[in-house]
Amino acid sequence: MASTSTQRRLKKELGLFDVFAVSTGAMFSSGFFLLPGLAAAQAGPSVALAYLVAGILILPAMFSAAELSTALPRSGGTYFFLDRSLGPMAGTIGGLGTYIALTLKTAFALIGIGAYAAFFVELPIKTVAVSLTTVFMIINVVGAKETTALQRILVTILLTVLAFFLIQGFIYLGVDQPLEITKERNTPFLSFGVSGLLATVGFVFVSYAGLTKVTSVAEEVKNPDRNIPLGMILSLGITTLIYVAGVFIMVSVMDMSQLSSDLRPVATAADQFFTWLPGSWGLILIVAAALAAFASTGNAGLMSASRYPWAMAKDRLLPPALAKLGRFQTPLNSILMTGFLMILFIVVLDAEGIAKLASAFQLLIFILLNFAVIVMRESHIRSYDPGYRSPFYPWVQIFGILTSGALIVYMGAMAILFTIGMSLLCYFWYRFYAMGNVRRDGAIYHWFSRLGQRRFEGLDVEFRSILKEKGLRGEDPYEKVVARSFVLDLQEPHDFPQVVEKVSAMLARRLPSSEDEIRDRIMNGTRVGATPVTRGVALPHFRTEALDQSELVLVRSKDPVFVPGNDPLTPEIEDDKQVRTLFFLVSPEANPGQHLRILAQIAGRVDEESFLDDWHGARDEQELREVLLRNDRALTVNVSDQQASEWRNRKLMDLTLPGSCLVAIIQRDGEVEFPRGSTEFKDGDRVTIIGEPSDITELRIQLKSRR
Repeated sequence: MASTSTQRRLKKELGLFDVFAVSTGAMFSSGFFLLPGLAAAQAGPSVALAYLVAGILILPAMFSAAELSTALPRSGGTYFFLDRSLGPMAGTIGGLGTYIALTLKTAFALIGIGAYAAFFVELPIKTVAVSLTTVFMIINVVGAKETTALQRILVTILLTVLAFFLIQGFIYLGVDQPLEITKERNTPFLSFGVSGLLATVGFVFVSYAGLTKVTSVAEEVKNPDRNIPLGMILSLGITTLIYVAGVFIMVSVMDMSQLSSDLRPVATAADQFFTWLPGSWGLILIVAAALAAFASTGNAGLMSASRYPWAMAKDRLLPPALAKLGRFQTPLNSILMTGFLMILFIVVLDAEGIAKLASAFQLLIFILLNFAVIVMRESHIRSYDPGYRSPFYPWVQIFGILTSGALIVYMGAMAILFTIGMSLLCYFWYRFYAMGNVRRDGAIYHWFSRLGQRRFEGLDVEFRSILKEKGLRGEDPYEKVVARSFVLDLQEPHDFPQVVEKVSAMLARRLPSSEDEIRDRIMNGTRVGATPVTRGVALPHFRTEALDQSELVLVRSKDPVFVPGNDPLTPEIEDDKQVRTLFFLVSPEANPGQHLRILAQIAGRVDEESFLDDWHGARDEQELREVLLRNDRALTVNVSDQQASEWRNRKLMDLTLPGSCLVAIIQRDGEVEFPRGSTEFKDGDRVTIIGEPSDITELRIQLKSRR
């Protein structure tokens, strides 16, 4: 397995606005403050339409990136997706391609800083860009990184200034500037024809490249199933609106000859209608916003780009030296290599060349991302469980592949040759260096296995570990399944078939299947190695169409139970496995993802250091159930205590509990009851309540206040 699976995991600290800020802050730099003039030289007045088309055409890549990020939230982003879906060769090409694209885009942003800084100090643009690259390299090496608090502030200031720019610009066009001048500057609209428009669409694609930066931080996002797709959609929508409206204003207030040669078009346009502000305050406002945007993109871009060779080195696709951490616990060698490569791009390439090459690579990556989703879906890996699924699959992905390929063609021979050349270079690197270092294949071989080719089972194991780390979804009825579970506490010795007989009899009470049918499903699954065993715990499980909700049986045995360990599908002869705990899970056939998530949640609890002590120390059935319940979603209350004394002799229907709180279990006189609305609480009852974390917390507070 790849070494990434054993690395320390990053804390999940990023919320929805953080996702939005990372994505939006990365897009609003060169794309808005520097690129419109260069793009106008190719498209004329239709440059605003080019930005709109680019924003629409990036939708397939955004949908695909969102799906992959919610299924595989790992550092390394695009590289990790392509490696695990298409295999290490595609991962090498895609990872290095993304790395080059990010490095080019960051170099382009730093050129923008030099261009806008010249308003205050007349210095050579490339000299300023190289100097700032060196500064950002030092900052990254000593450990300073993009903090979400700073990013929020920068993006808030940036959007406020740009909103002010748009409002003032449209007021100027509607009130101060004659309509004839506006029409004249937007005529002829397609100055260079449709081919010029399409070439410009590919050219400005680099403006939206920041959208995919979210994939690099997916591992750090809280509730990624919601926050990643929603944050990306909001970011793309607002960014596209500001791009199109802002570029239209620039075209309308500036002569095309002036705009097409201007590296500071926003400042020049603002100078036309910010005349009512005292002195040069309007210009200062725009320049300050531009410098903040470029600085944020430059620093964050260098950090984000440097993580690609770091992640690839950990997977042995690049030299191990790039995976080493320096004195400040940062990837020193990777940062230095990235910084020097950016300096090389700044010195050797002009701004237009940098933008074209970055766009061409980004288009190639989008092609691969769209194809990766098709591969993951068609591979039928059960543990591939995205929290967000791309709409209109697979037509959206096919459309994205075709349009991205066409845009690369329209960008010209240099972009095509550079893309092909870099792809070949990456392939040769993989062929002669990396191929001998890795022993895994991508999900594409699971797809091919349907045609008789090989598959890499380790991938399913890795995806299951990701499922365990992701945890349950809000709609997963884990607490309800545990609360209504059967409990079998064995005090006498039993062999595995005897345990299965008892469990089958219990499950037959709720399943429309006979005891024999249930027993055969469990035993057959165990014989073919489908029962995982870890830390003295076995998890026999299966899915059936004869069920509409999951059922669980908890088994604790005083004496060891020996689970058959030999798998006839493998050549090795394995010994039987000794366990004292078994969890039998049966789920509906129609929801395999939920079945795996419940299994993963149980496995995660078993892996906790305190589990075995808590489990074997439980005094009764209810305490056994409580060991599996999540502390933040369950609460046990003794009616005899002062805090719940007012519940005594009252019916459940008469209680007012916060929000989603539900009384799941009542233990009375050593027996367990599943309450109804008419159930009356008695002195000595032990009540287990489940619900959403916020509601459980509110109930805890209410009960404490009654002491």
